[in-house]
Amino acid sequence: MEFSKVFIMNICILTTLTYTAMLVHKYVLSQASGLLKYVFSVVLAIGAGWLTMYFSFNLGPDIKFDLRFVPLIICTLAYSNPLTLLVIGAGIGAARLTFGLQSAAWAGCWNLVLLGVLCMILNIVLKRVGWRFWEKMTVIIVSVNLMNCLNVAMLGTIPFHLFVTDIAPIILPISIVLSGFFVFMLRDFQIERLRVAELQFAHDSLQKQTDQLMEARQALEEKAGQLMLSSQYKSEFLANMSHELRTPLNSIIALSQFISDQEKPTGEQSETSEYAAIIHASGQELLRLIDDILDLSKVEAGRMEILNEEVIISEVTYVLQYHFRHMAEQKGLQFTVQLEPELPAFIYTDALRLQQILRNLLSNAFKFTATGSVKLHVWKPEREQTGHPGSWIAFSVRDTGIGIAEPMQEPIFEAFQQADGSISRKYGGTGLGLSISRALAELLGGYLELSSAAGEGSTFTLFLPYR
Repeated sequence: MEFSKVFIMNICILTTLTYTAMLVHKYVLSQASGLLKYVFSVVLAIGAGWLTMYFSFNLGPDIKFDLRFVPLIICTLAYSNPLTLLVIGAGIGAARLTFGLQSAAWAGCWNLVLLGVLCMILNIVLKRVGWRFWEKMTVIIVSVNLMNCLNVAMLGTIPFHLFVTDIAPIILPISIVLSGFFVFMLRDFQIERLRVAELQFAHDSLQKQTDQLMEARQALEEKAGQLMLSSQYKSEFLANMSHELRTPLNSIIALSQFISDQEKPTGEQSETSEYAAIIHASGQELLRLIDDILDLSKVEAGRMEILNEEVIISEVTYVLQYHFRHMAEQKGLQFTVQLEPELPAFIYTDALRLQQILRNLLSNAFKFTATGSVKLHVWKPEREQTGHPGSWIAFSVRDTGIGIAEPMQEPIFEAFQQADGSISRKYGGTGLGLSISRALAELLGGYLELSSAAGEGSTFTLFLPYR
């Protein structure tokens, strides 16, 4: 029973020393060199063996029983260099001599040296086989404990017959069980420490990635701010330049109109009148382009003012019908305006911007329609058609023109975009009308939809809320 108490005390000492060593390694030697950590671990193993001898079971005046060989077992599983095990074994053996230089002390010293040699051999052999950890642990524990008992019996410190019959049957099973328990406990503790270390590493990696993402986000926000500022400067520049260009252009248009009206169509004067008319028409076209750029820049710069007022639907359609009637007659197209009977008499919106959107849609319809018809249809959609609550009014412009292929139906709403390069060459235009119309529709609280197919005409529908 005394053997068990001493051995259990040895296990407690070794456990406490191991845990203390881990704390020192973590908080004191974390930044130390590899050589210093190596020397510290070797000295610690020798010191652990010395402590077990200090709290050993004294069978006689010079005979000690303890678990001084357990650090060798642990080191056999932990170290890759087999010579280190011989150094530790010799160091623990030399530590036995600190308790006296009697024959029993020298026997204990040689016992640890021989155990060091055994552990060195086991370390070399077990590295070459593909055994699992628990298989290696069992072989080392049993081999070291058997070798320890054999050395004690052979070195003659205790009578051979007495050791084999009375002492070995007690201390061998106890030392094997306690050695296995300590290794198991240390292994479990080591696995837990590794798991904590992996979690800490994962946390540090995640924190590093988070910091990198935050830095990238900050950089993107800064770039986005710069882009917004650049866009604002561009829009303000276009707005100011468009406004400044209107003044001389209006003078050119007025003077060309004056010259055209004053000249009579005879001889050389007729050519002057014709040139003036060309200048006047070109000036009007340039003025419309400047107006479109001005409107687009105002929308992008957030300077477009919207006036919410009562707008009579029939008046809007009458003005549009009157405006495009002559164009329809010139191209030989049928132009109709249809108002559904369930429509309200008026809606609340900006009359000027509403007419601008519809004029753009009708202008495109007439431009791209050679034969057939153009129709303006005003109707009241159901809630399922809009997907929005409240009352809505729809203005549909349907034509029988060239139509738009599906891949190009979204890009044509972008500024300076048309269905393809041949469109601008054949029909002219800058591609600003639909971009401005969509932006104005959003400012009015509505949206534009397109239904079209190549060669089958197009239908542009403006949805606006009643209020």
